[in-house]
Amino acid sequence: MTTLSEVARLAGVTSATVSNVLRQRGKVGEQTRQRVLDAVAQLGYRPHLTARALAEGRAPTLALVVSSIANPFYPEFALAAERAARDHGRFLIVCNTNDDPDIGRAYLDQIAGTLSDGVLIMNANLPMDELRKTEQRGAPVVLCMWEKPDAPPELPCIAVDFFEAGAIAARHLLDLGHQCFAALVGSKKSGIHAERYRGFASACKEAGHPHPTQRTRYINDTVESGYRATMELLREHPQVTAIFASNDLPALGAMNAIADMGMNVPRDISVTGITDIQWARVSRPALTTVAVPTEAAARMSIELLLALIERRSPSPVMHVTAAPQLVERASTAAPRKR
Repeated sequence: MTTLSEVARLAGVTSATVSNVLRQRGKVGEQTRQRVLDAVAQLGYRPHLTARALAEGRAPTLALVVSSIANPFYPEFALAAERAARDHGRFLIVCNTNDDPDIGRAYLDQIAGTLSDGVLIMNANLPMDELRKTEQRGAPVVLCMWEKPDAPPELPCIAVDFFEAGAIAARHLLDLGHQCFAALVGSKKSGIHAERYRGFASACKEAGHPHPTQRTRYINDTVESGYRATMELLREHPQVTAIFASNDLPALGAMNAIADMGMNVPRDISVTGITDIQWARVSRPALTTVAVPTEAAARMSIELLLALIERRSPSPVMHVTAAPQLVERASTAAPRKR
């Protein structure tokens, strides 16, 4: 492997000058800078990022820890976060925990503060005290897409009003004339989607149509779980005219189940989700959903993390994104008389 010293010898400069050119700092004449770049190209030199991080006590990367990269929402968020990181001259490491807290702890122990300057956490099933320990070791932590703006956590976060997202979905279905709903909640009863369902149920109650719990299923946040739960719900409650799903993946599973039962979306049953992932836009029919500002949240997360790293922002702090917005597509319509 070519070393910095070899580049310096070929360019006829000091190692410090090579370092300054590559990091775009200090005062280096244009001719000298070009000699260094020519030497770098001739020798195929690549900086050793781990050695640089150890030497400077500062890494050029940031880490994003997610629960499951198989969920298409996380790659969409990661793409936006990576773009934002590059805009600030940083690289992004994506760490997948598969919902295993031991894997998450291993990432925090091995990456935070060494390979990465700070960490973004997205539903990684990690206890708050573990995250505080990471922060105390000198690696700032930002929680992304926090779902409870009215209950800030003990760590910096970017929050989205998911209670309002659930309420928006309910009001849309109510405005269409639906009164008999089923609900698919893509988490445990006290899990991360609880606020979405609470917003949905609250809007139904305010409209005079309280949602009965027997028409609610708490499931995994997957297409398959949405499919199975919808089959069960519609066999038990054939009077249902609309299904609310707390996320787009179970909503897509619901539409598949409805089709396999010989019914039509939205003629027989309307379906709505939350998030607005790419799959929602290309499904047939296209899914009505409540869009959350994913790209803006990713950028805000990166900017907050960098502010904490550079000590430009106090900790903890919470920033709330713009409000979720209804995206009406072909999966919802007024209920037809049966």
